[in-house]
Amino acid sequence: MPARLDTNDKGIPQRAVGMTVDEFLATGPRLSEFWTPLVVLDDAAMRHNLATMGTWCSERGLELMPHGKTTMAPALWQRQLDAGCLGITLATMGQVRTARGFGFDSIMLANSAVDERSLRYLAGELVDPGLRFVCWVDSIATVDAMERALVAAQAPRRVDVLVELGAPGGRTGARTVAEATGVAERVAASTVLRLAGVAGYEGSLAHDRSEAGLTAVREYLERQVELHEGIRSLYGEGETYVTAGGSAYFDIVADVYADAGAGSVDDDTHFVLRSGAYIVHDDGFYRTISPFDEARAGEDAPRFVPAMRGIARVVSHPEPGLALLDGGKRDFPFDEGLPIPRGVAADLGEEWTSLTGAEISAMNDQHSYLRLADEDAAAGAAPIGVVVTLGLSHPCTAFDKWRVLPVVASAESDLVIDLVRTYF
Repeated sequence: MPARLDTNDKGIPQRAVGMTVDEFLATGPRLSEFWTPLVVLDDAAMRHNLATMGTWCSERGLELMPHGKTTMAPALWQRQLDAGCLGITLATMGQVRTARGFGFDSIMLANSAVDERSLRYLAGELVDPGLRFVCWVDSIATVDAMERALVAAQAPRRVDVLVELGAPGGRTGARTVAEATGVAERVAASTVLRLAGVAGYEGSLAHDRSEAGLTAVREYLERQVELHEGIRSLYGEGETYVTAGGSAYFDIVADVYADAGAGSVDDDTHFVLRSGAYIVHDDGFYRTISPFDEARAGEDAPRFVPAMRGIARVVSHPEPGLALLDGGKRDFPFDEGLPIPRGVAADLGEEWTSLTGAEISAMNDQHSYLRLADEDAAAGAAPIGVVVTLGLSHPCTAFDKWRVLPVVASAESDLVIDLVRTYF
């Protein structure tokens, strides 16, 4: 039975309570009916970003398994698969179970799996011959833990694993090529695991596009390719993978992987990007660091456009130049930069007017502090009751605050054409 909207789905119109999503959408809802605060998705922008990334990857012999933890929205995962993605990447076995519950059958776990309970679950899922599943290992201890659990669970077939290469000061992953090679040799000797390639995450090695940051990323990726070349004779029969690529440095990944043979008709290895944020992009962190930022890209270069925005209402004017909004940390992301005021309107569905020089200076759980430029404050630009549209930073901590998010046809449209449900 289709899930029905209820009073826990914040932001939805009161008349939607008790309806299924399809029933509600059939009534032609408008954004002007929704309550504030709100996070809104833009259908036209998402379609643009999907097509842009898909074309760019295809031209470079790269495949996409976008990180589903960004949105935890199966409807958006399906959009990505429909756009040609090889599968979906996830971060925990709990997320894998969610994906399997929705019928997804091509999954990469960008993590190690060592919990006996979740490995017992995985063994049961491997009965499905249509399931493509691959996870990571970065130590012999991890391999030992997987083996114990999978042998005890009598897994019906081997689990494909990738050796994860890390770097000093980074996140997980064997710290040297030599250490990773030892892990690969241990996997190759396993009776329940199959060595299927190499993996890693370059995004933790830099946080900007400085020369030092880009050099660190490139050198790490070159070591990953060195590992791949060094252990490929150990790979078991079947598909193999070389994978990296968050949403910040995928252009560097493409350059290094091109030198390693990405797209070669003579090589059956999947060179896989796992970028997850590209489907909605943002107005903050990724806008400043993505190679497809519209402010950085050349006139003819590919570019992403932001496909998510926040909306909050002015509820207080406690002092000149300061307005308090009804959305805060419980509603909007703040870990990679505070929301950015973009415009003000009398209400949802009305014409937006730009806010020049305004900023969000602080956030509480349910409030944001909107500081107005002197000229806007003097002109009474944000009186009590108006709504403010906000550029948001970091999709990964935007979606987790919402059970359903309305999707409008475009940035210029008030027509709600979908409700995307999340499963965090």
